[in-house]
Amino acid sequence: MDGDAADRDVGVGPCPKPWPTDERLDPELLRHGDRRNVVDRYRYWSNDAIVADLEQSRRDFHVAIENWQHDFNIGAVVRNANAFQAAAVHIVGNRRWNRRGAMVTDRYVEVRHHASVSALASWAASEAMPLVGIDLLPGSQSIVDADLPRRCVLVFGQEGPGLSEAAREACAAVLHIPQHGSTRSINAGVASGIAMYEWLRRHDH
Repeated sequence: MDGDAADRDVGVGPCPKPWPTDERLDPELLRHGDRRNVVDRYRYWSNDAIVADLEQSRRDFHVAIENWQHDFNIGAVVRNANAFQAAAVHIVGNRRWNRRGAMVTDRYVEVRHHASVSALASWAASEAMPLVGIDLLPGSQSIVDADLPRRCVLVFGQEGPGLSEAAREACAAVLHIPQHGSTRSINAGVASGIAMYEWLRRHDH
């Protein structure tokens, strides 16, 4: 069992000498190994170097999630935003959020805070980006068929209640992910990944 566990270790150990000469590399990681949750091309890179590289290829969409009840899904949303290269994540409501599910990916994507939906809406208007809600609500459109702007903010609500009334009113459109089973809804972490992938499918050419 111990051997199996070792085989599943993430990352790489200390870098054999002589070390490569690349200013993006972190001497401490070269010395001790790199066990971070990053793709192989970023092994031994410093966090700052990774962020600088990612900044060259950010996509045109942002992600926002309401945080009125310290939703545990927020970490998953942040992790998905990192995976799909969202421009930034916007936390609306409580400033503090549960970071465990993010798996430290909040180091690599900008996370901003807005005290209210109206503050988020004002910021989005200043950037000429519509708010697009993602929720299974009466009157919502299927994300498969609806218009999904290249520049937009995908907005997700809390687990359970979904988008707040204020968020629904602020959104230019509310889209839903088609479901076919018996469950009433899927959680925000899952929904965010599907919605971001749909954005990439349409616009990442």
